[in-house]
Amino acid sequence: MLSVEHVTKRYGTFTALEDISLTFTPGVYGLLAPNGAGKTTLIKMLTTLLFPTQGQILWKGEDIHALGETYRGLLGYLPQQFGYYPGYTPRQFLRYAAALQGIPQKEAAGRIDRLLELVGLAQVADKKLRQFSGGMRQRTGIALAMLNDPKLLILDEPTAGLDPRERVRFRNLIHSLAAQRIVILSTHIVSDVETIAGQIILLRDHRLYCCDSPSSLCARLAGKVFALPAGVPLAPDQYLLSEGQGEAGAVLRVLCARPPAQGVPVTPTLEDAFLAIYREDLP
Repeated sequence: MLSVEHVTKRYGTFTALEDISLTFTPGVYGLLAPNGAGKTTLIKMLTTLLFPTQGQILWKGEDIHALGETYRGLLGYLPQQFGYYPGYTPRQFLRYAAALQGIPQKEAAGRIDRLLELVGLAQVADKKLRQFSGGMRQRTGIALAMLNDPKLLILDEPTAGLDPRERVRFRNLIHSLAAQRIVILSTHIVSDVETIAGQIILLRDHRLYCCDSPSSLCARLAGKVFALPAGVPLAPDQYLLSEGQGEAGAVLRVLCARPPAQGVPVTPTLEDAFLAIYREDLP
């Protein structure tokens, strides 16, 4: 179990995060918030790259900074941009990383083969990384983060720049990895976590807004989201969530307390909940 207890992080007079308390057990957690909300700051504290100004982070009741290398040996981390050698193949790169981590060569060889198979790179394991697509490099990064069979896997904006097909592959991969470990996926892309995360962590105004299931977050908007034909003027108490296409053409998804004229009730989505919660932050 990983627990964050009343953690605050300040940079001079600026407070990046204030009084954050969370508890993580095995499963997938989506850390979802707009850019600048403090996601990366929290991730860096969980990975010991930053120290809290106040509070503490505990692994099974022990402070992660006191645990030092023991804690980092349990951790797999994929930052937004991970460094790699373009002239290496995935197999060479993972062997190099295994050597740096002190994994015995024979053990590393078998583990690398299994990971390359798991992330769908077994057929291109000896192809240069410079020839890979962004999605293939990200899968190499996942294999790198999994090299030590971590109990805690942290992924910071892992699908940035990936096409829709690669995103689907990535979500399927993360789902398969989460059975026996804690997976924390930091993103501002709702679709990355809607179908795979058991809990959604929302940060707002540098504080914890909530940690709840996707279904519970959507249930908060039950009876409050409606589809309207595009071009219909919105009343002051109606908030535009998004635009899309329906059978009869363009439609608006609107949040309001009472059914609007011409409005058709629709099932709220996690994206609706996200936009409703952060609506004051939007231009």
